[in-house]
Amino acid sequence: PAAPPAQPGQAAQPVAGDATGWSMDERLYNQIWGMFEDLARAVAAYRSAVDFAESRMDQELDRALSDPRNRIGGAGDRAREAARAKRDELASRAREALDRDLAQLAAEAAVVEPALPAAYAGWGNPVWHAHRVPMEIPMALRIGDLHLPERTDLRIPLLVRLPLERGIWVDSGRTASEAAASMDTDRLRRAAMETAVAHAARLLAVYPPGEFAVHVIDPAGSAAGPLAPLVEAGVLAGPPAAGPGGVASVLAHLTRRVDLVQMAVRAGAADSLPSDLDTGEQLLVVNDFPHGFDDRAVTQLRYLADEGPAVGVHLLMVADREEASAYGPVLDPLWRSLLRITPVADSHLADPWVGHAWTYEPLTIPPGSRVLEQVLAAVAAARRAADR
Repeated sequence: PAAPPAQPGQAAQPVAGDATGWSMDERLYNQIWGMFEDLARAVAAYRSAVDFAESRMDQELDRALSDPRNRIGGAGDRAREAARAKRDELASRAREALDRDLAQLAAEAAVVEPALPAAYAGWGNPVWHAHRVPMEIPMALRIGDLHLPERTDLRIPLLVRLPLERGIWVDSGRTASEAAASMDTDRLRRAAMETAVAHAARLLAVYPPGEFAVHVIDPAGSAAGPLAPLVEAGVLAGPPAAGPGGVASVLAHLTRRVDLVQMAVRAGAADSLPSDLDTGEQLLVVNDFPHGFDDRAVTQLRYLADEGPAVGVHLLMVADREEASAYGPVLDPLWRSLLRITPVADSHLADPWVGHAWTYEPLTIPPGSRVLEQVLAAVAAARRAADR
């Protein structure tokens, strides 16, 4: 794609997919990351300019008021007014420059968002209503949106590369953020599990049929409501595991898979894997951790989080860190290894360029929409067709 020539004195009109890349998916992925970096640096420049203006005003006031003669009469007031006027002028220029950058980025977002493929699109994008299960794995998956306080309506899609390089932790704790603290515990836990189910459904929808399996551990059976779309569509690898026995069975199965694939890879003998071993990507969804986990199960979960991603076993965990505090620092490496997201808006993610604290917004399904059920029905139909 090429942008039309810009009019004199005007910025070029943005075009979806005008970044570098071999495919449209790669170009859009690189374009989104370019927008992410541009917004981070534009806001950093604005904040730096405002800080400079404040610092300069303070220095000028210190110099003016250090002379005792300026502390009486109107000289001191005039010095304060002049310093503040200069501060306001510098801040105003910085804001004008930021507004120009934000307007350009908003125009780019307006053309990029409708052009996104399903894996990069929000649930409200019409592309999901015509979604067909692909035959190739996409580059990345959208797991939320990011924004900064300077312009909250300018959202940048948060994309993670596929296959997942690290697990995901949906934080169900009420102390995680102000928004979470305002919700009651049961509602927050349900929202966290609904977020995890939506991510699992997106992963199932963007992988080729039979190339991705989802296992669920729900020790107390408390997530039956949020899990209903996955269960009713018949897209899970098995019924949600409950009780200590179910937890141990699923963890043993996935641990065996990681061990066997690791040994086969090291020996260069991938063809020697047992015929009953599913070589597709595996996702383990864990609800209400550490409920139902004994010390052995916790050790196995840590092993899967550390060793699993390299051989196709991934973790999506819903947990309140406070409830696992009895384990102390033993679980600190587990929490650090996971990408933390929240079921409500929360400012906890930093960009890799300047380190802003970005507000993360989870992807939400439009009220009354049946898009999740439609997507899972398409996944189930594609699996049935592939098995014929």
